[in-house]
Amino acid sequence: MGQQLYFDNYNPTGDVIVVAICIVMLILVSVSYVTKTKNFSIFITMIAYLVFAAMADYAHHEWFTYISDGNYSPVYAIRIVYHALLFSLLLLYVFYIIEMQHLEISKRIPVMFISTAVYAAVIIVDIVSTLNGSSFRLNKNGTAVSGLNVFLVGYIAFIVIIVFLMVVFRDRIYKKAMFGFYGTMLVSFLILFYQGRYGQSSYTVASFLFPVIAMMYLVHSTPYDVELGTINVMAIKDMVRYNYEKKRELLYMSLYMPDFDSEGKLIPEALQKTIRIFAAEYFKKSVLFQISNGHVILFAPKKSNPDYENRLNKILNAFHDEYEKFKFDYKVVIGETIDEISRKNEYLSFIENIYRHMELNEVHIVDKDDVTIFNKYAYIFEQLEDIYKKHDLRDERVLAYCQPVFNISNQRYDTAEALMRLKLPEIGMVFPDQFIPIAEEHGFIHVLTEIILQKTCDEIKRLIEDGYGVKRISINVSVLELRNAGFTKDIEKIIESSRIPDSKIAIEITESRSDSDFIAMKTMIEELKDKGIKFYLDDFGTGYSNMERIMELPFDIIKFDRSLVIACDTDEKSEKMVGGLANMFSELNYKILYEGVENELDEKRCINMSASYLQGYKYSKPIPIIELNRFFSKTASN
Repeated sequence: MGQQLYFDNYNPTGDVIVVAICIVMLILVSVSYVTKTKNFSIFITMIAYLVFAAMADYAHHEWFTYISDGNYSPVYAIRIVYHALLFSLLLLYVFYIIEMQHLEISKRIPVMFISTAVYAAVIIVDIVSTLNGSSFRLNKNGTAVSGLNVFLVGYIAFIVIIVFLMVVFRDRIYKKAMFGFYGTMLVSFLILFYQGRYGQSSYTVASFLFPVIAMMYLVHSTPYDVELGTINVMAIKDMVRYNYEKKRELLYMSLYMPDFDSEGKLIPEALQKTIRIFAAEYFKKSVLFQISNGHVILFAPKKSNPDYENRLNKILNAFHDEYEKFKFDYKVVIGETIDEISRKNEYLSFIENIYRHMELNEVHIVDKDDVTIFNKYAYIFEQLEDIYKKHDLRDERVLAYCQPVFNISNQRYDTAEALMRLKLPEIGMVFPDQFIPIAEEHGFIHVLTEIILQKTCDEIKRLIEDGYGVKRISINVSVLELRNAGFTKDIEKIIESSRIPDSKIAIEITESRSDSDFIAMKTMIEELKDKGIKFYLDDFGTGYSNMERIMELPFDIIKFDRSLVIACDTDEKSEKMVGGLANMFSELNYKILYEGVENELDEKRCINMSASYLQGYKYSKPIPIIELNRFFSKTASN
């Protein structure tokens, strides 16, 4: 009867379920991609301890049923091991939270020392109290006699430490994640509470399982896109870091389809199926990552694919067949991991930089030149970021150049276009086509505009003080800047602080397709024109030109692109068309500026096509803005 009373408080179902869930978690971990961090190692150790604890719990109850001589030493021994495993789990919880919060050494060491001391103390007390019978013992008839509840004391001590960490350092954990941990801990506590109230011990190990499930879901989960077979982009850096630390080489194949690289555009189901097949069948142990709607990257261990060149040829042949079927534009980059890029963990930026220099429907094999180009890109980015952060409007790394503009009406140079250059310590002169796209992509462009405006204002002021006639100097503005609500105020502030007339500054801007940009452009032009600032429509004749919108915008000068000048030189029909457009704009009181004038024939032709201003190498190449006095004339009073 005694044996039955002791065993009645336990049912193996709880421990069997714990073992089953742990096995399921290990299966999921083995077939999915998870971040290989220190916390992940702790997480795996916790799963192992849960399995061993469940087995120990079952073993000490099961062993009890076979004892008939009253010698319960094996039961006591297994029970101590069982408690030690549970306390080890609690200690690992503490270490996991410490690691997750990235505590400094000065805060980490005291907590780890106290936790380890509590761990050692409760195990020692558990052993001693079990040996002397003061905590738990079994009578010869099999009935249990309870004393000091060492497990409860130790459990409460660890809960206090865990709650302390999560309350004092709560700002170091995302709030929703913290509530997730709190919720699972509360469930665990309630299970233990109700189990104790009803004299049960079947679900003790199960109560330790729930926080581990929370860890897997909140921290280590990197779910697949089950349709495409991809994993979230955030896992790429971890994969690269882990394999770099293990000195394992990876292969990668990046596919970019611009037709789908915008929000709301999805890859068609048939093409998704093709990508799934590529990812699953052509490389062993491959992992497919989705970067954006139209960009996926496949990584695979080189060691597992010794014949990877043959595999690449197969996949490219198959891809070409699919292209003939779908006809979607693409760019493909193929390569092996490179120590220099792996160390910086910058494969996304590296591949995107390669894409910038590729034509559509091209396959590119990565080589050393790509690394050199990327290093230059990364250095320019780093310098632009520093320029942006310092926000020094006279930063010496930004050079103000200009190209004089010839005024046909007075046969003088009295206007110019300000141009930008960078002069960086390690690589010297950098031209706009190399740094403007980077600045626009990363939000640095407006600071560069402010700097060139400040330096232009400084030069205008110096020229005026030296007696030179300055009609105006124009600066180029990116359409992206118009999305900044403070754009006009920034422009006004710089001109006002420079103490020059607003009319001495002009702004060149390119027309945009975007409705929102058009509205912002119109509002900005109207605000600044009230101050006396002139506006140029830049690059007329290239790409997109909407005549209705041009008429809606109060431009002063239409700047005909160099391509129109070239077209007029080779085609009479083009000359008549360009001349007709220029004449129409002139009749509507727009001034016409032709850029790219390189010889006398260009000059004569443009003058016959209603030109007001001419700009190009016939007159001057771009020069430092401080040399503009070589072209401008002094006023009559001087």
